[in-house]
Amino acid sequence: MPRHIRKGDTVYVRSGSDKGATGKVTKVLVDDNRVVVEGVNVRKKHMKPTQANPQGGIVEKEMPIHISNVSPLANDGKPTRVKFETRADGSKVRLAVRTGEQLGPELKKAKK
Repeated sequence: MPRHIRKGDTVYVRSGSDKGATGKVTKVLVDDNRVVVEGVNVRKKHMKPTQANPQGGIVEKEMPIHISNVSPLANDGKPTRVKFETRADGSKVRLAVRTGEQLGPELKKAKK
């Protein structure tokens, strides 16, 4: 199944405790269908002292959320659904349903 979200996309959180937040996707976990978004779903993790971190302590960490709970933002700043289109030259792109504009770079290059 193609992913409607890619690393570097700006997304809108549609549900959960951070509903309404926007942020940039830093990581896509393909096997788990989850994404990590900057500043969203931040949790505190208690770390034991180690040689690398002798102090230990409490660290705030961004945790993944399910990919179905986010939508990419169109160029007008509103969340949109995504459709995939294969063009006549053989290139494949993601399009915003709301505006019809291309989201990000081509997924598949044109055939020569």
